[in-house]
Amino acid sequence: MDPALKRRLANRFGERLTAPVHQRHDETEIRIGPGDVPDVCRTLHDDAEFAFRVLADLAGVDTGTTMQVVYHLWSETSSDWLRVVADGLTRDDPRVPSVTFLWKGAEWMEREAYDMFGITFEGNRDLRRIYMPPDYQSFPLRKDFFLPDDAARSPGAGVRHMEQVHTPRNARPAATIRKAPA
Repeated sequence: MDPALKRRLANRFGERLTAPVHQRHDETEIRIGPGDVPDVCRTLHDDAEFAFRVLADLAGVDTGTTMQVVYHLWSETSSDWLRVVADGLTRDDPRVPSVTFLWKGAEWMEREAYDMFGITFEGNRDLRRIYMPPDYQSFPLRKDFFLPDDAARSPGAGVRHMEQVHTPRNARPAATIRKAPA
């Protein structure tokens, strides 16, 4: 843990934080509102006191009630990884400003979060589906996404698999396959 990082974050962003700075092992976490993402990330990136110049990961999260965007940042000024959670995005129209103006690699990560969760990153110049077909209407990693077999799920029925594994017609049973001599 880097207690100096915790103090610097609390002093700089105190009024913008939606929860206290949290530390555990080699991770420090701050929570901010979606509208604060550009200013907070610009400060974390540009200010020599922080210098978080590496965006290691960006991911969407569906808590079941709200949506989040989580950024994992690294800086040589701290021994801790920094997790920035943009919290409180609405489920109906989740939107957050893009961070591609700071980290060019965020473009693809934001596209993935858009494709899987439906989170719109305002300012991303190429926000389109990356995995799913362009005309696909749903977002597969959201908690309200149902698979075709979900109607068959009940406490007593178990889970019906979507894919059935079929043995090819010409395949010999495993018992008739002889091993080659050693």
